[in-house]
Amino acid sequence: MCFRALRFCLCGLLAPLAALAQVPSSYDLVIANGAIYDGTGAAPIRADLGIRGDRIAAVGDMSGVSAKRTIDATGLAIAPGFINMLSHAEVTLLVDPRSMSDIFQGVTLEVLGESSMGPWNEEMKRASKAGQGDLKYDITWTTLGEYLDHLEKKGITPNVASFVGAPTVRIHEVGRNARPPTADELDRMKILVAQAMEEGAMGLTTALIYAPATYAKTDELIELSKVAASYGGMYIAHIRSEGNKFLEAIDETLQIAREAQLPVEVYHLKAGGQQNWAKMDQAIAKIEQAQREGVRITADMYTYIAGATGLDASMPPWVQEGGYDAWAKRLKDPAIRDRVRKEMNSDAQDWENLFFSAGTPEGLVLVGFKNSNLKKYTGMTLGQVAKLRGTTPADTAMDLVIEDGSRVGTVYFLMSEDNVRKQIALPWVSFGSDAGSNAAEGDFLKSSTHPRTYGNFARVLGKYVREEKVISLEEAVRKLTLLPATNLKIKDRGRLAPGYFADVAVFDPKTITDHATFEQPHQYSAGMIHVLVNGVPVVDSGKHTGATPGRIVRGPGWKGATAN
Repeated sequence: MCFRALRFCLCGLLAPLAALAQVPSSYDLVIANGAIYDGTGAAPIRADLGIRGDRIAAVGDMSGVSAKRTIDATGLAIAPGFINMLSHAEVTLLVDPRSMSDIFQGVTLEVLGESSMGPWNEEMKRASKAGQGDLKYDITWTTLGEYLDHLEKKGITPNVASFVGAPTVRIHEVGRNARPPTADELDRMKILVAQAMEEGAMGLTTALIYAPATYAKTDELIELSKVAASYGGMYIAHIRSEGNKFLEAIDETLQIAREAQLPVEVYHLKAGGQQNWAKMDQAIAKIEQAQREGVRITADMYTYIAGATGLDASMPPWVQEGGYDAWAKRLKDPAIRDRVRKEMNSDAQDWENLFFSAGTPEGLVLVGFKNSNLKKYTGMTLGQVAKLRGTTPADTAMDLVIEDGSRVGTVYFLMSEDNVRKQIALPWVSFGSDAGSNAAEGDFLKSSTHPRTYGNFARVLGKYVREEKVISLEEAVRKLTLLPATNLKIKDRGRLAPGYFADVAVFDPKTITDHATFEQPHQYSAGMIHVLVNGVPVVDSGKHTGATPGRIVRGPGWKGATAN
Protein backbone atom coordinates (compact mmCIF):
# COMPACT_ATOMS: atom_id res chain seq x y z
CA MET A 1 0.00 0.00 0.00
CA CYS A 2 1.35 3.44 -0.95
CA PHE A 3 2.00 6.08 1.73
CA ARG A 4 -0.88 8.26 0.49
CA ALA A 5 -3.36 5.39 0.71
CA LEU A 6 -2.05 4.42 4.15
CA ARG A 7 -2.39 8.01 5.36
CA PHE A 8 -5.96 8.11 4.05
CA CYS A 9 -6.84 4.92 5.88
CA LEU A 10 -5.27 6.12 9.14
CA CYS A 11 -7.07 9.45 8.87
CA GLY A 12 -10.34 7.62 8.36
CA LEU A 13 -9.72 5.61 11.51
CA LEU A 14 -8.46 8.51 13.62
CA ALA A 15 -11.14 11.06 12.66
CA PRO A 16 -13.90 9.43 14.75
CA LEU A 17 -11.47 9.13 17.68
CA ALA A 18 -10.61 12.80 17.43
CA ALA A 19 -14.28 13.67 17.38
CA LEU A 20 -14.87 11.51 20.44
CA ALA A 21 -12.19 13.44 22.30
CA GLN A 22 -13.70 16.85 21.57
CA VAL A 23 -16.65 16.71 23.95
CA PRO A 24 -17.66 19.99 25.66
CA SER A 25 -19.62 19.90 28.90
CA SER A 26 -23.00 21.30 27.84
CA TYR A 27 -25.21 21.48 24.76
CA ASP A 28 -28.46 22.89 23.51
CA LEU A 29 -29.42 19.47 22.16
CA VAL A 30 -28.01 15.96 22.33
CA ILE A 31 -29.19 13.19 20.04
CA ALA A 32 -28.21 10.08 21.96
CA ASN A 33 -27.79 6.35 21.42
CA GLY A 34 -28.19 6.31 17.65
CA ALA A 35 -26.18 4.89 14.76
CA ILE A 36 -24.32 7.81 13.22
CA TYR A 37 -23.90 7.75 9.45
CA ASP A 38 -21.60 10.71 9.01
CA GLY A 39 -22.03 11.22 5.25
CA THR A 40 -18.58 10.02 4.18
CA GLY A 41 -19.73 6.50 3.35
CA ALA A 42 -17.98 5.09 6.41
CA ALA A 43 -19.64 2.40 8.47
CA PRO A 44 -21.91 3.78 11.21
CA ILE A 45 -20.65 4.34 14.72
CA ARG A 46 -22.66 4.11 17.94
CA ALA A 47 -22.34 7.57 19.45
CA ASP A 48 -24.15 10.73 20.49
CA LEU A 49 -24.42 14.00 18.60
CA GLY A 50 -24.02 17.25 20.53
CA ILE A 51 -25.39 20.51 19.08
CA ARG A 52 -24.76 24.10 20.15
CA GLY A 53 -26.63 26.84 18.35
CA ASP A 54 -26.66 26.09 14.63
CA ARG A 55 -23.58 23.84 14.63
CA ILE A 56 -22.54 20.34 15.57
CA ALA A 57 -20.28 20.70 18.61
CA ALA A 58 -19.17 17.11 19.10
CA VAL A 59 -19.67 13.47 18.23
CA GLY A 60 -18.99 11.03 21.03
CA ASP A 61 -20.13 9.67 24.38
CA MET A 62 -22.18 12.38 26.08
CA SER A 63 -23.69 10.37 28.87
CA GLY A 64 -22.09 12.65 31.48
CA VAL A 65 -22.88 16.04 29.95
CA SER A 66 -25.77 18.44 30.41
CA ALA A 67 -28.14 19.45 27.64
CA LYS A 68 -31.26 21.55 27.42
CA ARG A 69 -32.87 18.65 25.61
CA THR A 70 -31.90 15.07 24.85
CA ILE A 71 -33.46 12.99 22.08
CA ASP A 72 -33.18 9.24 22.50
CA ALA A 73 -32.35 7.79 19.07
CA THR A 74 -32.04 4.16 20.15
CA GLY A 75 -32.59 1.96 17.09
CA LEU A 76 -32.51 4.95 14.75
CA ALA A 77 -30.07 6.21 12.13
CA ILE A 78 -28.62 9.72 12.51
CA ALA A 79 -27.51 11.27 9.22
CA PRO A 80 -26.77 14.66 7.75
CA GLY A 81 -29.84 16.35 6.28
CA PHE A 82 -30.43 15.28 2.70
CA ILE A 83 -29.75 17.47 -0.34
CA ASN A 84 -32.30 17.62 -3.15
CA MET A 85 -30.05 18.22 -6.16
CA LEU A 86 -32.94 19.16 -8.46
CA SER A 87 -35.79 20.85 -6.67
CA HIS A 88 -38.70 22.73 -8.17
CA ALA A 89 -39.78 24.21 -4.85
CA GLU A 90 -39.43 27.75 -6.27
CA VAL A 91 -43.18 28.34 -6.11
CA THR A 92 -44.26 25.83 -3.48
CA LEU A 93 -42.05 27.48 -0.84
CA LEU A 94 -43.63 30.84 -1.65
CA VAL A 95 -47.07 29.32 -1.04
CA ASP A 96 -46.19 27.06 1.91
CA PRO A 97 -42.76 27.57 3.52
CA ARG A 98 -42.93 24.32 5.50
CA SER A 99 -41.69 22.15 2.61
CA MET A 100 -43.86 19.32 3.86
CA SER A 101 -43.35 16.56 1.29
CA ASP A 102 -39.56 16.90 1.35
CA ILE A 103 -39.02 17.69 5.03
CA PHE A 104 -40.80 14.44 5.95
CA GLN A 105 -38.10 12.68 3.93
CA GLY A 106 -35.22 14.46 5.67
CA VAL A 107 -34.44 16.99 2.92
CA THR A 108 -32.84 20.04 4.53
CA LEU A 109 -31.46 21.71 1.37
CA GLU A 110 -33.46 22.40 -1.78
CA VAL A 111 -31.27 23.16 -4.81
CA LEU A 112 -33.30 24.98 -7.47
CA GLY A 113 -32.46 24.42 -11.11
CA GLU A 114 -33.33 24.06 -14.84
CA SER A 115 -34.49 27.69 -14.89
CA SER A 116 -34.38 30.39 -12.23
CA MET A 117 -36.63 32.92 -10.51
CA GLY A 118 -34.51 35.78 -11.80
CA PRO A 119 -33.20 37.86 -13.36
CA TRP A 120 -36.62 38.86 -14.71
CA ASN A 121 -37.72 41.86 -16.74
CA GLU A 122 -41.23 43.30 -16.63
CA GLU A 123 -42.53 41.13 -19.48
CA MET A 124 -41.20 38.02 -17.76
CA LYS A 125 -42.97 39.04 -14.56
CA ARG A 126 -46.20 39.57 -16.48
CA ALA A 127 -45.94 36.17 -18.14
CA SER A 128 -45.18 34.46 -14.83
CA LYS A 129 -48.18 36.11 -13.19
CA ALA A 130 -50.44 35.14 -16.09
CA GLY A 131 -49.18 31.56 -16.05
CA GLN A 132 -50.01 30.87 -12.40
CA GLY A 133 -52.32 27.95 -11.80
CA ASP A 134 -53.72 26.72 -8.50
CA LEU A 135 -50.80 28.16 -6.53
CA LYS A 136 -50.91 31.97 -6.38
CA TYR A 137 -48.08 34.26 -5.28
CA ASP A 138 -46.99 37.86 -5.55
CA ILE A 139 -43.86 38.80 -7.51
CA THR A 140 -41.86 41.35 -5.52
CA TRP A 141 -38.37 40.72 -6.89
CA THR A 142 -36.42 41.22 -10.10
CA THR A 143 -33.03 39.55 -9.68
CA LEU A 144 -32.26 36.02 -8.51
CA GLY A 145 -30.59 37.45 -5.41
CA GLU A 146 -33.72 39.42 -4.55
CA TYR A 147 -35.84 36.29 -4.89
CA LEU A 148 -33.55 34.36 -2.56
CA ASP A 149 -33.53 37.23 -0.05
CA HIS A 150 -37.34 37.33 -0.25
CA LEU A 151 -37.56 33.63 0.60
CA GLU A 152 -35.26 33.94 3.59
CA LYS A 153 -37.00 37.05 4.92
CA LYS A 154 -40.40 35.42 4.47
CA GLY A 155 -39.26 32.40 6.46
CA ILE A 156 -38.73 28.88 5.12
CA THR A 157 -38.21 25.54 6.80
CA PRO A 158 -35.40 24.14 4.59
CA ASN A 159 -32.24 25.75 3.35
CA VAL A 160 -32.32 26.82 -0.29
CA ALA A 161 -29.67 27.20 -3.01
CA SER A 162 -30.18 28.08 -6.65
CA PHE A 163 -28.51 28.05 -10.03
CA VAL A 164 -29.06 30.85 -12.56
CA GLY A 165 -30.96 29.76 -15.64
CA ALA A 166 -29.46 30.01 -19.12
CA PRO A 167 -33.03 30.07 -20.51
CA THR A 168 -33.87 32.82 -18.02
CA VAL A 169 -31.13 35.16 -19.20
CA ARG A 170 -31.91 34.20 -22.82
CA ILE A 171 -35.58 35.20 -22.43
CA HIS A 172 -34.44 38.38 -20.67
CA GLU A 173 -32.43 39.49 -23.72
CA VAL A 174 -33.63 37.49 -26.76
CA GLY A 175 -37.21 36.74 -25.78
CA ARG A 176 -38.66 33.41 -26.84
CA ASN A 177 -37.29 33.63 -30.35
CA ALA A 178 -35.59 30.73 -32.11
CA ARG A 179 -32.40 32.52 -33.09
CA PRO A 180 -28.89 33.01 -31.72
CA PRO A 181 -28.29 36.11 -29.61
CA THR A 182 -26.51 39.01 -31.22
CA ALA A 183 -23.06 39.86 -29.91
CA ASP A 184 -24.53 42.65 -27.78
CA GLU A 185 -27.30 40.39 -26.46
CA LEU A 186 -24.79 37.69 -25.54
CA ASP A 187 -22.65 40.24 -23.72
CA ARG A 188 -25.69 41.34 -21.70
CA MET A 189 -26.57 37.71 -20.97
CA LYS A 190 -23.05 37.16 -19.65
CA ILE A 191 -23.37 40.23 -17.43
CA LEU A 192 -26.62 38.82 -16.02
CA VAL A 193 -24.94 35.47 -15.27
CA ALA A 194 -22.08 37.28 -13.53
CA GLN A 195 -24.53 39.30 -11.46
CA ALA A 196 -26.38 36.15 -10.39
CA MET A 197 -23.12 34.41 -9.50
CA GLU A 198 -22.18 37.35 -7.28
CA GLU A 199 -25.64 37.10 -5.71
CA GLY A 200 -24.87 33.50 -4.75
CA ALA A 201 -25.91 31.27 -7.65
CA MET A 202 -24.29 27.84 -7.67
CA GLY A 203 -23.59 28.00 -11.38
CA LEU A 204 -25.44 27.85 -14.70
CA THR A 205 -28.45 25.62 -15.33
CA THR A 206 -30.62 24.80 -18.34
CA ALA A 207 -33.18 22.34 -19.71
CA LEU A 208 -32.41 21.77 -23.36
CA ILE A 209 -35.51 19.90 -24.54
CA TYR A 210 -37.83 22.82 -23.82
CA ALA A 211 -38.43 25.98 -25.79
CA PRO A 212 -36.80 28.48 -25.61
CA ALA A 213 -33.82 26.73 -23.93
CA THR A 214 -33.58 24.34 -26.86
CA TYR A 215 -32.87 27.26 -29.21
CA ALA A 216 -29.49 27.80 -27.54
CA LYS A 217 -26.54 26.36 -29.46
CA THR A 218 -23.54 24.79 -27.78
CA ASP A 219 -21.30 27.81 -28.29
CA GLU A 220 -23.80 30.03 -26.47
CA LEU A 221 -23.83 27.65 -23.51
CA ILE A 222 -20.04 27.53 -23.48
CA GLU A 223 -19.78 31.31 -23.34
CA LEU A 224 -22.25 31.55 -20.45
CA SER A 225 -20.54 28.64 -18.68
CA LYS A 226 -17.21 30.42 -18.88
CA VAL A 227 -18.70 33.20 -16.79
CA ALA A 228 -19.96 30.70 -14.19
CA ALA A 229 -16.53 29.03 -14.23
CA SER A 230 -14.78 32.31 -13.49
CA TYR A 231 -16.68 32.42 -10.18
CA GLY A 232 -16.01 28.76 -9.32
CA GLY A 233 -19.47 27.60 -10.38
CA MET A 234 -20.64 24.55 -12.31
CA TYR A 235 -22.84 23.79 -15.32
CA ILE A 236 -25.83 21.54 -14.66
CA ALA A 237 -28.39 20.55 -17.26
CA HIS A 238 -31.36 18.60 -18.41
CA ILE A 239 -29.36 17.53 -21.44
CA ARG A 240 -30.53 18.04 -25.02
CA SER A 241 -31.72 14.47 -25.37
CA GLU A 242 -32.37 11.56 -23.03
CA GLY A 243 -33.63 9.45 -25.92
CA ASN A 244 -32.58 9.07 -29.53
CA LYS A 245 -29.66 11.50 -29.19
CA PHE A 246 -28.78 10.55 -25.61
CA LEU A 247 -25.12 9.81 -26.27
CA GLU A 248 -24.69 12.90 -28.44
CA ALA A 249 -26.20 15.01 -25.65
CA ILE A 250 -23.64 13.66 -23.19
CA ASP A 251 -20.93 14.53 -25.71
CA GLU A 252 -22.24 18.11 -25.80
CA THR A 253 -22.13 18.28 -22.01
CA LEU A 254 -18.54 17.03 -21.99
CA GLN A 255 -17.62 19.59 -24.64
CA ILE A 256 -19.01 22.36 -22.43
CA ALA A 257 -17.01 21.01 -19.48
CA ARG A 258 -13.77 20.93 -21.45
CA GLU A 259 -14.09 24.24 -23.28
CA ALA A 260 -15.50 26.26 -20.38
CA GLN A 261 -13.25 24.43 -17.90
CA LEU A 262 -15.79 23.81 -15.17
CA PRO A 263 -17.50 20.87 -13.43
CA VAL A 264 -20.70 19.63 -15.05
CA GLU A 265 -23.64 17.54 -13.91
CA VAL A 266 -26.36 15.69 -15.82
CA TYR A 267 -29.81 16.21 -14.35
CA HIS A 268 -32.00 13.13 -13.77
CA LEU A 269 -29.80 10.69 -15.68
CA LYS A 270 -32.00 8.38 -17.76
CA ALA A 271 -32.46 6.66 -21.10
CA GLY A 272 -35.99 7.44 -22.26
CA GLY A 273 -37.95 5.22 -24.61
CA GLN A 274 -37.55 1.47 -24.81
CA GLN A 275 -35.55 1.77 -28.03
CA ASN A 276 -32.92 3.69 -26.05
CA TRP A 277 -32.67 1.66 -22.84
CA ALA A 278 -29.59 -0.23 -24.03
CA LYS A 279 -27.71 3.07 -24.42
CA MET A 280 -27.35 3.46 -20.65
CA ASP A 281 -24.26 1.23 -20.50
CA GLN A 282 -22.64 3.29 -23.26
CA ALA A 283 -23.53 6.51 -21.48
CA ILE A 284 -22.00 5.30 -18.21
CA ALA A 285 -18.85 4.18 -20.02
CA LYS A 286 -18.59 7.55 -21.78
CA ILE A 287 -18.94 9.47 -18.49
CA GLU A 288 -16.48 7.29 -16.58
CA GLN A 289 -13.91 7.53 -19.37
CA ALA A 290 -14.20 11.33 -19.20
CA GLN A 291 -13.74 11.18 -15.43
CA ARG A 292 -10.52 9.20 -15.90
CA GLU A 293 -9.36 11.91 -18.30
CA GLY A 294 -9.88 14.54 -15.63
CA VAL A 295 -13.32 15.91 -16.56
CA ARG A 296 -15.38 16.64 -13.45
CA ILE A 297 -18.74 15.18 -14.43
CA THR A 298 -21.41 13.79 -12.13
CA ALA A 299 -25.14 13.13 -12.35
CA ASP A 300 -28.29 12.94 -10.25
CA MET A 301 -31.53 11.01 -10.66
CA TYR A 302 -35.00 10.31 -9.39
CA THR A 303 -36.02 6.76 -8.52
CA TYR A 304 -38.98 6.10 -10.83
CA ILE A 305 -39.58 4.76 -14.34
CA ALA A 306 -41.74 7.75 -15.26
CA GLY A 307 -40.84 11.40 -15.62
CA ALA A 308 -43.12 14.42 -15.39
CA THR A 309 -43.24 17.58 -17.44
CA GLY A 310 -45.90 19.01 -19.79
CA LEU A 311 -47.50 18.39 -23.16
CA ASP A 312 -44.97 20.82 -24.59
CA ALA A 313 -42.57 17.85 -24.53
CA SER A 314 -44.93 16.12 -26.96
CA MET A 315 -44.80 18.86 -29.58
CA PRO A 316 -41.95 20.19 -31.75
CA PRO A 317 -40.09 23.27 -30.52
CA TRP A 318 -40.82 25.29 -33.67
CA VAL A 319 -44.53 25.43 -32.89
CA GLN A 320 -43.78 26.87 -29.43
CA GLU A 321 -41.59 29.76 -30.57
CA GLY A 322 -42.70 33.04 -29.02
CA GLY A 323 -44.23 31.54 -25.88
CA TYR A 324 -47.60 30.10 -24.91
CA ASP A 325 -49.86 32.63 -26.68
CA ALA A 326 -48.10 32.16 -30.03
CA TRP A 327 -48.06 28.38 -29.53
CA ALA A 328 -51.79 28.17 -28.80
CA LYS A 329 -52.61 30.42 -31.76
CA ARG A 330 -50.63 28.20 -34.14
CA LEU A 331 -52.39 25.08 -32.84
CA LYS A 332 -55.69 26.54 -34.03
CA ASP A 333 -54.44 26.68 -37.63
CA PRO A 334 -55.55 23.50 -39.50
CA ALA A 335 -52.43 23.38 -41.68
CA ILE A 336 -50.11 23.75 -38.69
CA ARG A 337 -52.10 21.18 -36.70
CA ASP A 338 -51.65 18.71 -39.52
CA ARG A 339 -47.89 19.20 -39.49
CA VAL A 340 -47.71 18.98 -35.67
CA ARG A 341 -49.86 15.83 -35.68
CA LYS A 342 -47.52 14.12 -38.15
CA GLU A 343 -44.41 15.12 -36.18
CA MET A 344 -45.91 13.97 -32.89
CA ASN A 345 -46.44 10.52 -34.38
CA SER A 346 -42.90 10.24 -35.77
CA ASP A 347 -39.67 9.10 -34.14
CA ALA A 348 -38.03 12.52 -34.23
CA GLN A 349 -34.26 12.87 -34.40
CA ASP A 350 -34.03 16.66 -34.09
CA TRP A 351 -36.19 17.15 -30.96
CA GLU A 352 -37.17 15.16 -27.88
CA ASN A 353 -40.59 13.65 -28.70
CA LEU A 354 -41.88 12.18 -25.44
CA PHE A 355 -45.29 11.51 -26.99
CA PHE A 356 -43.65 8.96 -29.29
CA SER A 357 -41.12 7.70 -26.72
CA ALA A 358 -43.91 6.74 -24.29
CA GLY A 359 -44.95 4.14 -26.87
CA THR A 360 -48.69 4.54 -26.34
CA PRO A 361 -51.14 7.27 -25.27
CA GLU A 362 -51.69 5.14 -22.15
CA GLY A 363 -48.12 6.04 -21.18
CA LEU A 364 -49.10 9.69 -20.68
CA VAL A 365 -50.98 10.54 -17.48
CA LEU A 366 -52.48 14.03 -17.21
CA VAL A 367 -51.88 15.51 -13.76
CA GLY A 368 -52.02 19.32 -13.88
CA PHE A 369 -54.77 21.57 -15.28
CA LYS A 370 -55.50 25.28 -14.73
CA ASN A 371 -58.99 25.20 -16.25
CA SER A 372 -61.51 23.94 -13.72
CA ASN A 373 -63.58 22.45 -16.56
CA LEU A 374 -60.69 20.14 -17.42
CA LYS A 375 -59.80 19.00 -13.90
CA LYS A 376 -62.17 16.06 -14.34
CA TYR A 377 -59.44 14.52 -16.50
CA THR A 378 -56.82 14.67 -13.71
CA GLY A 379 -55.16 11.28 -13.28
CA MET A 380 -56.47 9.90 -16.57
CA THR A 381 -54.27 8.81 -19.44
CA LEU A 382 -54.20 10.76 -22.68
CA GLY A 383 -55.64 7.67 -24.37
CA GLN A 384 -58.61 7.62 -22.00
CA VAL A 385 -59.32 11.31 -22.51
CA ALA A 386 -59.01 10.96 -26.29
CA LYS A 387 -61.56 8.16 -26.25
CA LEU A 388 -63.97 10.20 -24.14
CA ARG A 389 -63.65 13.20 -26.43
CA GLY A 390 -63.72 11.20 -29.66
CA THR A 391 -60.50 12.71 -31.02
CA THR A 392 -57.06 11.30 -31.80
CA PRO A 393 -54.50 11.39 -28.98
CA ALA A 394 -52.41 14.00 -30.82
CA ASP A 395 -55.43 16.23 -31.45
CA THR A 396 -56.57 15.75 -27.87
CA ALA A 397 -53.17 16.93 -26.62
CA MET A 398 -53.30 20.02 -28.85
CA ASP A 399 -56.87 20.81 -27.82
CA LEU A 400 -56.05 20.48 -24.11
CA VAL A 401 -53.13 22.91 -24.41
CA ILE A 402 -55.44 25.44 -26.09
CA GLU A 403 -58.32 24.98 -23.64
CA ASP A 404 -56.23 24.92 -20.48
CA GLY A 405 -54.13 28.01 -21.14
CA SER A 406 -51.06 26.02 -20.09
CA ARG A 407 -48.70 23.28 -21.16
CA VAL A 408 -50.76 20.79 -19.02
CA GLY A 409 -48.78 18.81 -16.42
CA THR A 410 -48.10 15.29 -17.68
CA VAL A 411 -46.42 12.13 -16.41
CA TYR A 412 -44.59 10.09 -19.07
CA PHE A 413 -43.68 6.42 -18.58
CA LEU A 414 -40.35 6.11 -20.39
CA MET A 415 -37.65 4.30 -18.40
CA SER A 416 -36.40 0.84 -17.44
CA GLU A 417 -36.39 -0.38 -13.84
CA ASP A 418 -33.15 -2.25 -14.52
CA ASN A 419 -31.51 1.04 -15.51
CA VAL A 420 -32.86 2.75 -12.40
CA ARG A 421 -31.12 0.15 -10.22
CA LYS A 422 -27.94 0.38 -12.27
CA GLN A 423 -27.83 4.17 -11.90
CA ILE A 424 -28.48 4.07 -8.15
CA ALA A 425 -25.38 1.90 -7.73
CA LEU A 426 -23.10 4.42 -9.47
CA PRO A 427 -20.84 6.16 -6.92
CA TRP A 428 -21.04 9.53 -8.73
CA VAL A 429 -24.84 9.77 -8.86
CA SER A 430 -26.80 11.74 -6.25
CA PHE A 431 -30.56 12.28 -6.03
CA GLY A 432 -33.04 14.99 -7.00
CA SER A 433 -36.81 14.93 -7.01
CA ASP A 434 -37.31 17.20 -10.05
CA ALA A 435 -40.45 18.32 -8.21
CA GLY A 436 -41.86 20.87 -5.83
CA SER A 437 -42.19 20.34 -2.10
CA ASN A 438 -45.92 20.10 -1.60
CA ALA A 439 -48.36 19.83 1.27
CA ALA A 440 -51.07 17.17 1.11
CA GLU A 441 -53.74 19.78 1.78
CA GLY A 442 -55.36 22.94 0.46
CA ASP A 443 -54.62 24.19 -3.04
CA PHE A 444 -51.99 21.50 -3.58
CA LEU A 445 -54.79 18.92 -3.81
CA LYS A 446 -56.44 20.68 -6.76
CA SER A 447 -53.94 19.00 -9.09
CA SER A 448 -52.28 15.63 -9.11
CA THR A 449 -48.50 15.25 -9.20
CA HIS A 450 -45.73 12.72 -9.68
CA PRO A 451 -45.12 10.47 -6.63
CA ARG A 452 -41.48 11.60 -6.63
CA THR A 453 -42.80 14.82 -5.04
CA TYR A 454 -43.53 12.90 -1.85
CA GLY A 455 -41.35 9.80 -2.07
CA ASN A 456 -38.11 10.13 -4.02
CA PHE A 457 -35.68 10.10 -1.08
CA ALA A 458 -37.54 7.73 1.22
CA ARG A 459 -37.77 5.37 -1.76
CA VAL A 460 -33.97 5.23 -1.94
CA LEU A 461 -33.73 4.16 1.70
CA GLY A 462 -36.74 1.86 1.79
CA LYS A 463 -37.00 0.16 -1.59
CA TYR A 464 -33.44 0.25 -2.88
CA VAL A 465 -31.44 -0.04 0.36
CA ARG A 466 -33.55 -2.08 2.77
CA GLU A 467 -35.64 -4.19 0.41
CA GLU A 468 -33.54 -4.66 -2.72
CA LYS A 469 -30.07 -4.03 -1.23
CA VAL A 470 -28.87 -2.22 -4.36
CA ILE A 471 -26.52 -0.14 -2.17
CA SER A 472 -25.68 -0.06 1.53
CA LEU A 473 -27.26 2.44 3.89
CA GLU A 474 -23.96 4.24 4.48
CA GLU A 475 -23.45 4.61 0.72
CA ALA A 476 -27.01 5.89 0.26
CA VAL A 477 -26.44 8.50 2.96
CA ARG A 478 -23.20 9.60 1.27
CA LYS A 479 -25.00 10.01 -2.05
CA LEU A 480 -27.76 12.00 -0.33
CA THR A 481 -25.41 14.31 1.59
CA LEU A 482 -21.66 14.77 1.24
CA LEU A 483 -21.50 13.84 -2.46
CA PRO A 484 -23.84 16.64 -3.62
CA ALA A 485 -22.41 19.08 -1.06
CA THR A 486 -18.92 18.42 -2.43
CA ASN A 487 -20.06 18.76 -6.04
CA LEU A 488 -21.65 22.11 -5.18
CA LYS A 489 -18.60 23.29 -3.19
CA ILE A 490 -20.78 23.87 -0.15
CA LYS A 491 -18.76 24.30 3.02
CA ASP A 492 -19.76 22.91 6.41
CA ARG A 493 -22.81 20.98 5.25
CA GLY A 494 -23.39 17.39 4.18
CA ARG A 495 -21.50 15.73 7.02
CA LEU A 496 -21.90 15.04 10.73
CA ALA A 497 -18.67 16.41 12.19
CA PRO A 498 -17.76 19.14 14.68
CA GLY A 499 -18.06 22.58 13.14
CA TYR A 500 -20.59 21.58 10.49
CA PHE A 501 -24.06 23.08 10.43
CA ALA A 502 -26.57 21.01 12.37
CA ASP A 503 -28.72 19.85 9.46
CA VAL A 504 -29.71 16.42 10.73
CA ALA A 505 -32.09 13.63 9.70
CA VAL A 506 -33.01 10.96 12.26
CA PHE A 507 -34.96 8.06 10.80
CA ASP A 508 -35.89 4.46 11.38
CA PRO A 509 -34.06 2.37 8.74
CA LYS A 510 -36.48 -0.51 9.39
CA THR A 511 -39.61 1.47 8.54
CA ILE A 512 -38.71 4.40 6.31
CA THR A 513 -40.76 4.09 3.15
CA ASP A 514 -42.55 6.02 0.45
CA HIS A 515 -46.34 5.80 0.25
CA ALA A 516 -47.02 8.01 -2.78
CA THR A 517 -48.22 6.21 -5.90
CA PHE A 518 -49.07 7.36 -9.40
CA GLU A 519 -52.74 6.81 -8.58
CA GLN A 520 -52.58 8.56 -5.17
CA PRO A 521 -49.46 10.73 -5.07
CA HIS A 522 -50.44 13.10 -2.26
CA GLN A 523 -49.17 10.82 0.53
CA TYR A 524 -46.30 11.63 2.87
CA SER A 525 -43.46 9.20 3.36
CA ALA A 526 -43.06 7.51 6.74
CA GLY A 527 -40.16 6.71 9.05
CA MET A 528 -38.50 10.12 9.38
CA ILE A 529 -38.66 10.81 13.14
CA HIS A 530 -36.68 14.00 13.71
CA VAL A 531 -35.24 16.63 11.36
CA LEU A 532 -33.11 19.63 12.31
CA VAL A 533 -32.27 22.60 10.10
CA ASN A 534 -29.46 24.82 11.39
CA GLY A 535 -29.86 23.24 14.82
CA VAL A 536 -33.62 23.89 15.03
CA PRO A 537 -36.08 20.96 15.20
CA VAL A 538 -38.44 21.18 12.24
CA VAL A 539 -39.76 17.62 12.52
CA ASP A 540 -40.20 16.38 16.08
CA SER A 541 -41.41 12.84 16.72
CA GLY A 542 -42.79 12.68 13.19
CA LYS A 543 -44.65 16.00 13.30
CA HIS A 544 -43.75 19.31 11.66
CA THR A 545 -42.99 21.94 14.31
CA GLY A 546 -43.83 24.88 12.05
CA ALA A 547 -40.32 26.31 12.50
CA THR A 548 -38.75 28.21 9.60
CA PRO A 549 -35.00 28.35 10.29
CA GLY A 550 -33.98 27.82 6.67
CA ARG A 551 -31.25 29.94 5.12
CA ILE A 552 -30.02 30.71 1.65
CA VAL A 553 -26.88 28.71 0.87
CA ARG A 554 -24.79 30.83 -1.48
CA GLY A 555 -22.47 29.65 -4.23
CA PRO A 556 -18.71 30.16 -4.49
CA GLY A 557 -18.96 33.50 -6.29
CA TRP A 558 -21.07 35.24 -3.69
CA LYS A 559 -19.94 38.77 -2.86
CA GLY A 560 -21.76 38.90 0.47
CA ALA A 561 -20.03 39.58 3.76
CA THR A 562 -20.43 36.18 5.40
CA ALA A 563 -20.87 32.57 4.34
CA ASN A 564 -23.99 30.50 4.95
